[in-house]
Amino acid sequence: MAVYTRITDDALDAFVARYDIGSVESCTGIAQGVENSNYMLRTESGNYILTLYEKRVRAEDLPFYLGLMTHLAAQGFPCPVPIMNRQGETLQTLAGRPAAIVSFLDGRGADCDALTPARCAAIGAVCARFHRDTHAFGITRPNDLTLPDWRRLFTPLAGQANGLKAGLGDWIAEELSFLEANWPSGLPAGIVHADLFPDNAFFKGTTLTGVIDFYFACNDFLAWDVAVCINAWCFDQTGGFLADNARALVNGYQDNRPLTPGECTALPVLARGAALRFLLTRLHDWFHTPDDALAHRKDPLALIPLIDFHRSIPDSTAYGLD
Repeated sequence: MAVYTRITDDALDAFVARYDIGSVESCTGIAQGVENSNYMLRTESGNYILTLYEKRVRAEDLPFYLGLMTHLAAQGFPCPVPIMNRQGETLQTLAGRPAAIVSFLDGRGADCDALTPARCAAIGAVCARFHRDTHAFGITRPNDLTLPDWRRLFTPLAGQANGLKAGLGDWIAEELSFLEANWPSGLPAGIVHADLFPDNAFFKGTTLTGVIDFYFACNDFLAWDVAVCINAWCFDQTGGFLADNARALVNGYQDNRPLTPGECTALPVLARGAALRFLLTRLHDWFHTPDDALAHRKDPLALIPLIDFHRSIPDSTAYGLD
């Protein structure tokens, strides 16, 4: 979450008046994250999250995202519920941006010091449940940040990459070439969350209370989500691999949806690709986040040790798969 677009009190009051949630009591910007402008909104009826969708999120994709959350909530999946206005609409316009209000989830995002095996098991299980509960969702959205897009994203950043770290541009180009030559095909596919990082999963103690931020959700290989989660939950702050976390995560997933042999074979390449994908978007945001934005830029170089690990392992047994 982040804040790029500011809103006036008068505009906010008029916006909230379209809903049956009472008058505004407070509205505070949330600095975490990089994608959209997010506010903690408190009204007479309780707490909500107000999101203004920024340029990276395409307006035509918003019915998919909001519909997906509504569908998941109806299945009992722990996620925010988009709030309808008096006309039955979940999507509005505020300060010139598409905007929506969603319910507030109790709990807090996990931080790097709280990535325990128990929490990783819960993440594996909820990831598999997400794949199950979205099976009947009737809208699709292609992944617009998959392998061909990484090359297009990287090309204008190559010079800046070398400025950030000597030789980084050549290293990324080499990694892209490997992935392009070895990317899997024909794996089980469906809707994936694609961004299930610790700040997008809320816990109370070891109990998972909710999953947020569905704005990268799309159709892709289901094992792509497992690869993203391994990178997000199974390495410490120095890039050291946490084997117990990985074993708990993949077992939590497989207890609810067993991976196919093809998915197990492909997992190291998918994990390598997932780490590079986030390195590239972090690299872009490192150089293109406005200085006055209330947003947290994440270090792209932190992904290098993860990629090096995935390159070094012989197969997916390193993640705890038998």
